[in-house]
Amino acid sequence: MTTAALPRTALHITAMAVPLAGWTLHTTVLRRRLTAAQRDPLTGTWRRQAFTDRAQRLLERHPDEMVLVLADADHFKQLNDNHGHAAGDTALASIGARLTEWAGPHGVAGRLGGDEFAALAHISPRHQALRLEHLACLMSRPVPYGDGLLPLAVSVGAATPPTVASSDLPTLMRAADTAMYEGKHTGIIVQARPDHAQAPSINGRRQGRPGTAASTTTQP
Repeated sequence: MTTAALPRTALHITAMAVPLAGWTLHTTVLRRRLTAAQRDPLTGTWRRQAFTDRAQRLLERHPDEMVLVLADADHFKQLNDNHGHAAGDTALASIGARLTEWAGPHGVAGRLGGDEFAALAHISPRHQALRLEHLACLMSRPVPYGDGLLPLAVSVGAATPPTVASSDLPTLMRAADTAMYEGKHTGIIVQARPDHAQAPSINGRRQGRPGTAASTTTQP
């Protein structure tokens, strides 16, 4: 190749690289927008479907080393009425942040709707009890708000595949949900037993949970 041909070759390569760089940037932007759309804007946790997809993949990889928790804010309407909706939003954001911290980089936390959350963490069986104690402490801490502190109370139920004899995500969520309501307002994390997984459900949710319809056919 002659010296004179080098600039033309370089120019040709540059011309080809510009569209490629533009497409890479475009793809990156689209990916970031898609990820943002899957996140709850208030809490930063995953939305329900995104949480479900990620949780199912984790359970498939490590079925015997996963801990699923479901969490509900206690007396949330009262908190909103007494302190305002901005305070309620702050409390929800704190719950999301604490569950994300607890789940860690190899787990996933999601907001299922309203003041309902779920998290799945990869924890070896010998450390699970200690990690659940840590979560109970996290959830009981008041939330900094303005010049003071907001009281925070969260009910939590936990389920693991070995204790409920299933690695099916809906079954684990039903068991954790039932366990959570067994310990509602106590501040104690209730760990699901096999019978919790057999609780009647309506459209995949524990029968009697707010938002379920009594006229709907129940499922085992």
